[in-house]
Amino acid sequence: MEGSVATLSRPRRRLALGRQAARLRGLPTEVYVGGGIVLFLLFIAVFGPLLAPDSPTSGSITHRLWNIGMVGHPLGTDGQGRDIVSRLIVGARPTLIAGIVPVVIAALFGTCLGMVAALSSRRWIRSAVMRTLDVVYAFPAILLAIAIGAALGPGVGNAIISLSIVLIAPVARIVEGEVLRLRSDDFMEAARASGAGMPRIAVRQVLPNIAPPLLVYCTSLVGLAIVYAAGLSFLGLGVVAPQADWGSMLNELRQTIYERPVLSVLPTIPIFAAAVGFNLLGDGLGKLLSVSDRSPS
Repeated sequence: MEGSVATLSRPRRRLALGRQAARLRGLPTEVYVGGGIVLFLLFIAVFGPLLAPDSPTSGSITHRLWNIGMVGHPLGTDGQGRDIVSRLIVGARPTLIAGIVPVVIAALFGTCLGMVAALSSRRWIRSAVMRTLDVVYAFPAILLAIAIGAALGPGVGNAIISLSIVLIAPVARIVEGEVLRLRSDDFMEAARASGAGMPRIAVRQVLPNIAPPLLVYCTSLVGLAIVYAAGLSFLGLGVVAPQADWGSMLNELRQTIYERPVLSVLPTIPIFAAAVGFNLLGDGLGKLLSVSDRSPS
């Protein structure tokens, strides 16, 4: 009897595995490509200090500006003789932190502000919230981030604060638009007729419905935030030397553009890969969740 039960269970397990495999095969190509790039970069960021073949902060003047392919330094060395591979690997963590954390913070605050503006029964509250955000949104994002970063001073923490402030406005606008679209739906009318308060409606009814487009938008927004974070570090408003990140490396190596032009563009490769990876992942999630495209601006 036990043997027959085990025999019957095997086809069920195979059927379940077959269904899972079919679901994976049905995923958009962008999810595979973008997700693979993102997972690889996250792996490098987490285990970077263990993977670095050399010290990212100490070098030798005798090893200054070694070209690509030198023994022990496959991508060469910078102007202070430090191994570029090690600095690229170790620099992944602060760069990704400065790109991902501001989006998470902006998603939290922007969602709250957007829902308050769209669900409030008092028109002046919506006007006050959205007009204040419009003032922030009116400035070019990178220029506003530079201004805030310059006022706060260099450092990863200050870069995160400046980028978070800049990104709250576009997230809040997306959330407000989605909530206004849902306000006239039948389930919202039913929730209000049942006597549920606005906080309960916001958490139980609205938030689950705006989560898919918000997830897609914020995933794509991470790629833009990484570029902004690298730009702040390039201007000296990111990590503090001798710590490495991709933006500061680009600033250091730009001085060698005439001596070693190939070395000077190496940090742009992971920055480009991160931006493409998160954008592809966002596009793939949009197709998977049937969400219309909303490219971050």
